[in-house]
Amino acid sequence: MRNPFVLAALASVLLGGTAFAEPMFNRIATFSVPLNLPTDRDASKKTVAEIIAANEAGTLLAYTDGEQKALGLIDITTANAPRAAGFVPLGGESTSVTILGDKAFVAVVTSGDNFKEPAGHLATVDLKTKQVVATCDLGGQPDSVTLTKDKSKIVIAIENERDEKLNKGALPQLPAGNVTLIGIKDGGIDCASRQVVDMTGIAAVEPTDPEPEFVDVNQDGLAVVTLQENNHLAIIDTRTGKLVAHFPASTVDLKGIDKTRDGQIKPVEELKGVAREPDAVRWLDNDRFVTANEGDWKGGSRGFTIFRKDGTVEFDSGNTVDRLAIQLGHYPERRSAAKGSEPEGIEVGTYGSDRLIFVGLERASLVLVYKDEGPGRPPRYLQALPGGIAPEGLLAIPQRNLFVSASEADFVAKGGARSAVTIYQRSEAPAAYPTIVSTEVDGAPIGWGALSGLSAHATLPGRLHAVTDNAYAPSRILEIDATQKPARIVGAITVTKAGQPMAYDLEGIAARVGGGFWLASEGNPENKDKPTPNILLRVSAKGEVEEEILLPEELAKQATRFGFEGVAVTGSGADETVWLAVQREWKDDPKGKAKILSYKPASKSWGVLHYPLTTAASGAWMGLSELTFLGNDTFAVIERDNLFGAKAVKTLATFSIKGVTPAALGSATIPTVEKKLLRDLTPDLMKLGGYGLDKVEGMTVDKDGNLFVVTDNDGVDDSSGETQFLALGKIVR
Repeated sequence: MRNPFVLAALASVLLGGTAFAEPMFNRIATFSVPLNLPTDRDASKKTVAEIIAANEAGTLLAYTDGEQKALGLIDITTANAPRAAGFVPLGGESTSVTILGDKAFVAVVTSGDNFKEPAGHLATVDLKTKQVVATCDLGGQPDSVTLTKDKSKIVIAIENERDEKLNKGALPQLPAGNVTLIGIKDGGIDCASRQVVDMTGIAAVEPTDPEPEFVDVNQDGLAVVTLQENNHLAIIDTRTGKLVAHFPASTVDLKGIDKTRDGQIKPVEELKGVAREPDAVRWLDNDRFVTANEGDWKGGSRGFTIFRKDGTVEFDSGNTVDRLAIQLGHYPERRSAAKGSEPEGIEVGTYGSDRLIFVGLERASLVLVYKDEGPGRPPRYLQALPGGIAPEGLLAIPQRNLFVSASEADFVAKGGARSAVTIYQRSEAPAAYPTIVSTEVDGAPIGWGALSGLSAHATLPGRLHAVTDNAYAPSRILEIDATQKPARIVGAITVTKAGQPMAYDLEGIAARVGGGFWLASEGNPENKDKPTPNILLRVSAKGEVEEEILLPEELAKQATRFGFEGVAVTGSGADETVWLAVQREWKDDPKGKAKILSYKPASKSWGVLHYPLTTAASGAWMGLSELTFLGNDTFAVIERDNLFGAKAVKTLATFSIKGVTPAALGSATIPTVEKKLLRDLTPDLMKLGGYGLDKVEGMTVDKDGNLFVVTDNDGVDDSSGETQFLALGKIVR
């Protein structure tokens, strides 16, 4: 289903700002979840924030940490300076939480075997003493908890989830799930009032094995429940415990999507009859609710849907969610054959007179914000928020003009970013994100990500070119219009050889005088399965490979997997010289010195200089990520470590080659250039309110002397997908 109003609105927002004078959310703080771990816990172990709740004042957050089997607390009295506020062990996997007064009610899974003998309880945590003061057995594995609006009952979705490895995850896998109601008495849970609502026999899909996933209650006391794998929705009157309505979530036909995992983002395919299989659900008012259609068994329609309580579909987002992710550089291409961006979380909050819908995209790591325009009208897209990695828990705090997302992914085992809770504030200030987007060509948005090198146009100010690395294939050169805000990717050139698309690991690009480019492809000779060489490429303005230049054998055998990164060019004709930055020390380099290579096409001769790397912190490494010629024998480089956050090293430095001659290959003595700090980029990154991105990879200076820097989002693979394109103004040396 196409929604012209929504599509037109999102195009307006992405390509030059909203046509409506709307307040916007901006990220103001990010809290790293490991900061909450007590001293007796190993901070190098996985820790996550999944479902999140707040006290009535909106000053204290509580999040479930299933990995650590605990409840974490964060003090956000000062919203832009969140502080660790406590850690409560629960003796089981915490899955959901809600707060009433000074008590948190937490769903805890205690099953020895989650699938065969599901078990769990509802724990009451005193938020003052930070202790579990009561538990109530639930007779199954709880997945979602919420309070009725009158605070008289807790409603719990007991999923009793399936084993996805058993018979390929096919249902039925008993025991069946249910919905449980427990009364509140004197501010605490009244276990004796426990009431089980049978959900069997209502869904067309495996009716003997309902798997309730998420539950929400409206002002009338009606609870809407998603039966995700059953592709079904049910409504329960919480006052009586009676099932009052149920209906299938139905299917969707999708056009203009990418359904093939092939390294290319090409939203030109279609899927028919996709089961929605909704996960999270929230009431919009007493008659309508909205679902995030993640899918978990056979479906997942890559979007969100507004239903009426009689089962009528009032709105479906169709392909627009995935297309937004594509334009924002957040599309998870490796999930194309599965569920794309995978909308999982939904939140609704009323800010002033505006009822807003927040859609969390687990795989794209985005939160999309829409304004509900009322019954019978499509919601209006407002903005996208960088959501950490895999935003799971979404929480509106309208009484403080705040919104919070909790990310369930923690890549500590891979040396990546940690799980985090992100805080956003709504104000009249314009949206700071995105900083770069793509336009449409031939009716489809240009797919992009993993920007790894920048080069300025020789004559047009604000016109740049970028390359994408081996996160995608074939290799492409992207054209960027940086005169607009956000910057716009307006074209893409496929790199070809003899007419065939080619796949390189492009890390650097430099425009040649008279047209065409030099490209640097990073090799990995240490890859046991498929070693690759470092290659210098001369390509035409149309992306045609005119020459592949390999390193001389005596130099190539010294290479490691940290190879070519930046490329720059000086001179033209017979005086043309190509310069290449090698990321880290090779086998023949002294510790702390990386190569700057020179290559003269006219004579096919190579030379080498050394660049002195800053000493890295313990356990980290330091390397070069970009090389740009500034004129007057001077170059700029990006020097960075592989760390995240305020203590990471991300700098721009310059060095001059005036009076310095590169040594011939094999020389006993290699000149070392003298570097000077040009700009510390870490403060620039930390001002953005995120966790401090690590891969600052592209940098260039345009014809008018304006400095641009861009980060590499790793193709949305084990990362937040966030790209920051920084326009830093006139370069000052």
